[in-house]
Amino acid sequence: MQERYGRVAIALHWAIALLALFQIGLGWWMIELPKSPPGLRAGGFNLHKSIGITLGLLMLARLGWRLGHVPPPLPASLPRWRARAARLNHGLLYAALILQPLVGYLGSSFTRYPIKYFGLTLPHWGWEAPALKQLCSNLHFALACLISALVALHIAAALKHLSERDAVFARMWPRRARRAVPAPAAHRTLRGA
Repeated sequence: MQERYGRVAIALHWAIALLALFQIGLGWWMIELPKSPPGLRAGGFNLHKSIGITLGLLMLARLGWRLGHVPPPLPASLPRWRARAARLNHGLLYAALILQPLVGYLGSSFTRYPIKYFGLTLPHWGWEAPALKQLCSNLHFALACLISALVALHIAAALKHLSERDAVFARMWPRRARRAVPAPAAHRTLRGA
C-alpha cells in the first residue's frame, strides 16, 4: 500500500496551491483598485482572469488524475472526525476551485469587456446584462470568501500534522522526509569516534 501521493498528484497540488494563494492575494488587492486610470485595473483583472482559467484547467486535470489514482490512506490513529473533516474540506476545495473560474468567466461574458487569457481574446458566452453580471459577481465574491476560509483551514491542518509528525504532511511534500536524527546517545558515540 502506498504511503505517499505520486509525483503528478504532488506537482498538481503544489502548482494549484501556489497559484491559488497568489490569486487570492491578487483578488483582494484588485478590489481596491481605482477605476481611473483604467490601465492598471484592466491589467490586474486580465491577469486575475488568466490565472483563474489556468487554475480551473489544473483543477480539472487534478480531478481527472484523482479519479484514476487512489490516494494513500490516512493513518488509523487519526480520529474519525478529523478524517471526515479532511475529506469534507478537500471536497469543498475541489468544487469551489472548479466552480470559481466558471462563475468568473460567465460573469465576464455579461459585460462589454473582452475576456483575455494572457493576451488571447476568448469568446463571450453571454451578452451585456448588468443584473446577471452582478449576480455572478456576488457569487464569485462568496466563493472567494469560502475558498479563502478553506485554504486557511487546510494550511492550519497541514501545520498541525507537521507538528504532530504523523506522516500525513510528508505524503504531499515534494521530497521524502529526511531520515530521523540519530538518538542523542548514538550521536555522542559518533562524535567521540
